[in-house]
Amino acid sequence: MSDVVQERPAARAGRTPVVVRLLVLATFVVILNETIMINAIPRLMGSLNVTEQSAQWVSTAFMLTMAAVIPITGWFLQRVTTRQAYATAMGVFLAGTLLSAVAPFFEVLLLGRIVQAAGTAVMMPLLMTTLMIVVPQHDRGRVMGNVTLAISVAPALGPTVSGLILQFGSWRLLFLVVLPIAAVVGWFGFRKLDNISEPQVSSIDWISVCTAALGFGGLVFGLSRFGEADGSVGAGIAIVVAGLAAIAVFAVRQISLQRDGVPLMDLRTLSQRTYALALVLMAIAFMAMLGSMILLPLYLQNLRGLSALETGLLVMPGGLAMGLLGPTVGKLFDRFGSRPLVLPGSIGVVLALAGFTQVSMIMPYWQVLGLYVLLMVSLAATFTPVFTLGMGALPQHLYSHGSSMLGTLQQLSAAFGTALVVTVMSARSGQLVADGVAAAPAQLSGMRLAFVVGAAISLAIVPVALLLVRGEGGSGATGEDAGEDQRAGGDRGQGETVAVER
Repeated sequence: MSDVVQERPAARAGRTPVVVRLLVLATFVVILNETIMINAIPRLMGSLNVTEQSAQWVSTAFMLTMAAVIPITGWFLQRVTTRQAYATAMGVFLAGTLLSAVAPFFEVLLLGRIVQAAGTAVMMPLLMTTLMIVVPQHDRGRVMGNVTLAISVAPALGPTVSGLILQFGSWRLLFLVVLPIAAVVGWFGFRKLDNISEPQVSSIDWISVCTAALGFGGLVFGLSRFGEADGSVGAGIAIVVAGLAAIAVFAVRQISLQRDGVPLMDLRTLSQRTYALALVLMAIAFMAMLGSMILLPLYLQNLRGLSALETGLLVMPGGLAMGLLGPTVGKLFDRFGSRPLVLPGSIGVVLALAGFTQVSMIMPYWQVLGLYVLLMVSLAATFTPVFTLGMGALPQHLYSHGSSMLGTLQQLSAAFGTALVVTVMSARSGQLVADGVAAAPAQLSGMRLAFVVGAAISLAIVPVALLLVRGEGGSGATGEDAGEDQRAGGDRGQGETVAVER
């Protein structure tokens, strides 16, 4: 192997390691596809002769697959090298993209999206695990700010990108444009990427694999059934209950394997107070972001009459602001800590969602834009410090498990946030229509109530943020020290190796 590997050197401050930059670029490309099909639903219905509910599955299946596959990545990333994980993720993603682009009918397109999602599921945990290994604690905030671009901004920009591309052709262009970009990124990354850790040989527990897929995948699937017009809420509740039961079996199995085996997802990460608080805060924040991303296009297109492209352009400044502020927020975190960022950010999220509860048929577009920018900027101020604090609280041998748990929770939060706002909106508007109210005012009232519920839930961010920043002092160091103590005591851990930066 041509890779040069040596003991981990002290990374130079102010420099983002090449391996992290390559993984950020690749992760941005693959995660962008999670929401890129949102604006293509009408085109799919006409081109492939499917109903709206069936067409929605191109997004639902992607999210469901992510939720089912990500729990396995903690084990997978410990078993393979960095280059092997990268090649697997990009290869599978490219295969799914090509299959989707040439799909002759809807079932093949759906299969292509599932394959795409399987490759995407590996990228975010790989990026987070690599970053925590190669970047020293004092520089993680700045580098994590760049990571925010990939894991948070990419989904936010997906509808905008798809709106622009769809102006020039059919839905197949969404895949044909991504395919060469992903191929170049994958080829260049594989040539330049070096291994940063030694793989560990371990067996996989197939009971854990099955219960994780059934539990997390079933939970996302059940939540996706809420709010549908065919009266499938009852079936959705049953599937959610079954999913939660499977997750309970999965958790019990992991606790058992932690004593005398190799867990698929090590739940000892939850014993770290800072990491557990970070998970809770991130779950609420993702619910707020995805809920607003679902409601705003419905409001702007269905009630205000904007096109998909106009809607994408209106919300684009918010996504761009979030991405551009990421590195700056990271530098501020490295210098001043999380308190001056997380607390104002959490309050900003609440204020933005509270502002959206006042949407009307005559609300000025500049006000809609301002509220959305406030929401995205507030989330930017929150995400980077919380990611860094949470992962920094873990010892090194739990990085891959912590990142896979974070990715899984992101998918579950997205599904729950979407199901919540759609169910509340549909129930309220349906009730008003039954009472004789016109369709447009009824739908507007439903949206406002959905924003009220979202704003009420977001209130929980503030006390969680207070608890998180109160224990900030040394949280990251505690995780590093714990990792060193366990390695000194002979505990299993990833080899402390890193590629020499080229």
